[in-house]
Amino acid sequence: MKIKCLIIDDEPLAINIIKNYLQQIDDFEISETFNNAIYALNFLKSNSVDVIFIDINMPVLNGINFIKSLENPPLLIITSAHDQFALETYELDVLDYLIKPIEFPRFMKALNKINRRIKNNEDLSSNSQNRPYIFVKIDKKKMKKIFLDEILTVESLKDYLKINTTTGRYIIHSTLSDFTNLLPSSDFIRIHRSYTIAINKIEAVEGNSVEIEGLRYVIGRSYIEEVKHKILNSSI
Repeated sequence: MKIKCLIIDDEPLAINIIKNYLQQIDDFEISETFNNAIYALNFLKSNSVDVIFIDINMPVLNGINFIKSLENPPLLIITSAHDQFALETYELDVLDYLIKPIEFPRFMKALNKINRRIKNNEDLSSNSQNRPYIFVKIDKKKMKKIFLDEILTVESLKDYLKINTTTGRYIIHSTLSDFTNLLPSSDFIRIHRSYTIAINKIEAVEGNSVEIEGLRYVIGRSYIEEVKHKILNSSI
């Protein structure tokens, strides 16, 4: 089954570029394109898509407010000529942020992320029984179940943690040491005073850093010997 895509941009040229790129890849199909986010919202009331490619600066309803209005958003790819919104959209669980003009190799990297995320979600949903999990408090009243095999990285934010998973990001009140102790040491390792990572999610190791989901995480000087030893042993 092909991956259904929605394109939202007030610039016809930008829409045509993404359409042209997607039409070259057999796994993807374009469900619809819109130059107004309001029209896209109406479309989504009766149609579902797997991915939305959306610009930020648009009239009436901008891309950020559009994303915030979605109750159960699909995968989201920002396509913008400006990089100042990257941090804000990261908090909205955007999968990737593409800066215009978008070159085809960079666009393909985003498509690879989409493929990996969808495949991971399919694998996890087809094998949801007997999967280890933990419950974490994400606000004063709500406890969230997080499957351990979905965790990518855990980031320290002073008195809080950001848990990055294949399905979302969650902020909890805890220290990195306490939370890391809850995780199986065979599958997770602390690489820095600010990061604990899932070993099997590492895509590459280069110098004093590891790559996960296309992002690089520096290994702290005091951790590097243990981290590299454990990574090399786990790959045998």
